[in-house]
Order: sequence, then structure tokens, then C-alpha cells
Amino acid sequence: MGFPGTWMTESESLVYRVVPKCACSTIGQIMFHSDHGRYYDGDIHDSREGLHKWAQDDSQPLIESAVRDRRGVTFTCVRNPYARILSSFFDKIAGIQRNGKRYRGNLVPQLAQRYGVEVGSPEDDFDFDQIRSFRRFLLFARDTIRWRRPMEPDIHWSAMSGHISTFIVNGGRYDQIFFTEKFNEGMQRVLDAAETPHRIDVSQVPRFNESEGHGPKRAHKVSEYFDDLSRHLIWEIYKKDFQLFRYDFDDPDNKLPKGEVDLDEVHAKLGR
Repeated sequence: MGFPGTWMTESESLVYRVVPKCACSTIGQIMFHSDHGRYYDGDIHDSREGLHKWAQDDSQPLIESAVRDRRGVTFTCVRNPYARILSSFFDKIAGIQRNGKRYRGNLVPQLAQRYGVEVGSPEDDFDFDQIRSFRRFLLFARDTIRWRRPMEPDIHWSAMSGHISTFIVNGGRYDQIFFTEKFNEGMQRVLDAAETPHRIDVSQVPRFNESEGHGPKRAHKVSEYFDDLSRHLIWEIYKKDFQLFRYDFDDPDNKLPKGEVDLDEVHAKLGR
């Protein structure tokens, strides 16, 4: 099984378990810069050199060895589940991707047909009922996660605890888990604990949001997207994420965690 979704600097100073929709573009660029003293020219997800990735065959033995021997600082980053699923909808479902096409080809037409999801288009300035369409998308996301129908769950909306657990189950251990909502302080703490070839002040790093500007802007505050049924579905999908990472289920507009992550608890509960 190994360590899917894991990136590592070539210097082996940083080992990162990617969690989609949790600042992964910015984290990848910071890792690249910490080795090379410059940012990758393009989307870091497209890089094939300068950063070890589990998806690259020649990187696998190096990542495996570093994780087993506990070399480097091993970390990941989490995000409020309400904001994360909304971001997935606006980026992957309502937005146009970097290649100018819809995400996963026929996924959006399938959602329109089966679930009545509307997303507008650049031609009509993405004019659609965001709340109604998001709630229908949420039913679809729940169906993929609960019953794996009409497709397998997508990495962008499957639970963070699922991504994070594969690393633990296969023998890894996290040194730090920090919050997207407190990004600068969390990422700086990771860098300060590592011996990187180049030092970085996180407050000076640009944000590499690769999905920015390719779709509609969110028109309402977070809580307006979640009625009683939506919140029931969110709890069904992300119960572990709320509990382990201390996010506030009762107030969707409170994006901040209610406490720090207990690493021992995460390893105990996700390592089974």
C-alpha cells in the first residue's frame, strides 16, 4: 500500500501527506522553495521534478525509507469541513478547470441529469441558485461516500480523516497537524522544526490558489448553504473530521477550530 498522497522535499527535510482543498498548492510551493530557493513555475501538482511524490515511481522507495526512519518533519494540514466541501463545489463542480474544461469530463452533466444540479456558465456569469445546487451536490457527495454510487468518492470531498489515516495505517507518524485557518503560524512551526536548505518566512509567501478566478464567487455566508438536512448529511460524512480536528459543528460560520489537534488521539483513532 505504501504512502499514497505523500510529497517529500529532495533534501528529505519535509514529508507532507496531501489533503485536497487544504492549501496543498501553497504547501507544495513552500516545500519546493525550501529546497531550491525559488518557486516552481506553474501548478505544483504538475511538477515532475524537484519534489518527490508517491505518484512518481522513482520517489516511492525514497519516501518509504524516510517515513520508516522518521527522517524529516512529517506533517499535514486540515480545514473546516463546512468550508472545505463548499470550496470543492465551487472549484470542481461550478468552476472551469485550468485546462478550460469541466472537472472530470461528464461529471457535471451527470450531476445535472441525476441530481438537478445547476452551475451556470462563464457566458451567463455563472447565474444559478447557489444554495439549491450546492445542497443537491451534497446529496451526491454523500451517495459517493456512503454507497460509492454513482461513482467512487472524489479525493476533493472525501473525509480528511480518510486521507490522513492511510499514512498512519501504513506505518507513518505525524509530527505536526495544523489548520488552514491558522496557516502562517502552523506552516512556520513546521519549517522552524525542519532543517531546510533555504529558510522561508511564511508571511512573505504568495498564496498559490490554482482554482482562483475560474468560477463563480460564493454569494452567501457559509451557514446559509446548510439547512437541517444538509447539516445532517455533513455530520454523516465528516463526523470524525469535526471530532478529531476540533471544528465547530454547531456554528457553520465559525471557521476556527475550538482547540489544538491531539496527535496521540489522531494516531490512536485513525491507526486502527
